[in-house]
Amino acid sequence: MEGSGDEESEAEGPLQQLVKRQRREKRELQAKIQGMKNVVPKNDKKRRKQLADEVAKLEAELEKKHKEELKQLKESSPEQNKEKKAALEKEREERIAEAEIENLTGARHLESQKLASLLAARHLEIKQIPSDGHCMYRAIEDQLKDHHNSCTVAALRNQTAKYMQSHLDDFLPFLTNPSTGDMYSREEFEKYCDDIANTAAWGGQLELRALSHILQTPIEVVQMDSPPIIVGEEYSGKPIVLVYMRHAYGLGEHYNSVKLLTDTATENGS
Repeated sequence: MEGSGDEESEAEGPLQQLVKRQRREKRELQAKIQGMKNVVPKNDKKRRKQLADEVAKLEAELEKKHKEELKQLKESSPEQNKEKKAALEKEREERIAEAEIENLTGARHLESQKLASLLAARHLEIKQIPSDGHCMYRAIEDQLKDHHNSCTVAALRNQTAKYMQSHLDDFLPFLTNPSTGDMYSREEFEKYCDDIANTAAWGGQLELRALSHILQTPIEVVQMDSPPIIVGEEYSGKPIVLVYMRHAYGLGEHYNSVKLLTDTATENGS
């Protein structure tokens, strides 16, 4: 078997060998990135943001390296242009096939299907929110429109930070330094609140708790594998409904809004 592999490698042209190596390097980088993600606690928003930046840097560096290699090969072997085009086309077709398989069987697709089913039972469907660090606040902003409230993302962030600062004892015990495991110091807590107000720091359950008190409205979070989480149950009225998606994007966690399920039969006049 080894001899057969060597003969096959020798039979390949330089471009085919380069494409094969570059694909292997991409897979190795993705494995490395996954390992990096696994060691960063999900509740450590600062390190997750740093990780996102590092991942983007690694991917950009590899892409730049691969483009340079292809350029050099093309310049050194103009006669291989036809071979290059054929190899790239073959790679493109293989990527499309892999993407189709991922779309049908991947965690992202399965999660979307399950959530769609859960929401459909309530005559709701997902309303997509951009993944920009503000997704939880944007989803709440969208939901508040149905409550005749036009509060902006910036206002929600500022109010959340101020509420948490003025109710320190309700939130500080739940925040720990990921490096030491110790409860946040007062200074770390102030920095945490400042990030809420002034950066695109991701929001989570603590911020949802604060927002339920600020808005005096229950907030329900629908998720795939667990019963919905409801914060602010002590308040009456129509709850704000969010969708928590664990596999939506590269680094995982994401919040979407919901809207009434579109009735395609009614739309079509049937």
